[in-house]
Amino acid sequence: MSKIKLLILLLISVLALSCSNKNIKHKSNTFSLSNIGGEYDGLILSNLLRSYLAGYGSFDPNTNLKIQGNISHSSNIYITNIDNTSDREKIETSISLKVYNEIEKCYVYEMNEFVTQFYIFSLNEKFISNQKALEKIKYENTEELVKKFINEVLYKDLKCFEQYS
Repeated sequence: MSKIKLLILLLISVLALSCSNKNIKHKSNTFSLSNIGGEYDGLILSNLLRSYLAGYGSFDPNTNLKIQGNISHSSNIYITNIDNTSDREKIETSISLKVYNEIEKCYVYEMNEFVTQFYIFSLNEKFISNQKALEKIKYENTEELVKKFINEVLYKDLKCFEQYS
């Protein structure tokens, strides 16, 4: 009797999984990468864009939609109290990305965004922890902006807003 109950439960679970596994496919845009400026930070941006687009199946080097962009980081030091015991450095990452349609010869999307983060730094310039924190924050900021870009542009209907001849 218990074998019959187990078989019935197995059948119900298989039926439930087969019904819930139906994927709804949306038409997503495919992109390739063009000019990404910003030296080493631009290389990181390019790699993140390529990997996220490939993860969504939206990277195609032969497509007509080319992503152009630039990234920059700036930093400011803040002394947050009178005793000077918790100095902070603010890292601001600015990104400018455009999608260019090569067939229609126009830009179809533009994003100009920035993200900021703080970290408490040690006063000695030679501490590796300051450099590691700075690298990590730059990477995290870049990744956050790439995620935002991908979420906005992937399923958007991209139409020309600026014509060039």
